[in-house]
Amino acid sequence: MKLLFKPLSMLFSVLGGLAAGVVFKQIWKRAAGQDDAPDADDQNYTWKQVLIAAAVQGAIFGLVKAAVQRAGAQGVRKTTGRWPGDD
Repeated sequence: MKLLFKPLSMLFSVLGGLAAGVVFKQIWKRAAGQDDAPDADDQNYTWKQVLIAAAVQGAIFGLVKAAVQRAGAQGVRKTTGRWPGDD
């Protein structure tokens, strides 16, 4: 089962990353009124603006990653009756 779970886990991680990017962009657009978050090397933004954007982005990516991993593990348990990684 591990042979099947690993590739699926990687695929869902990539899809989760893409989804997190979309979610972050929408949240940033609504919160800041800008289409794109500031880049760290853009001199037009302050330290505070750059660090807040990075913190929000990291929190969203972490949340989505955990949700995708947890959902995948539960899917494996529902399908096989075993939790991934349990021997």
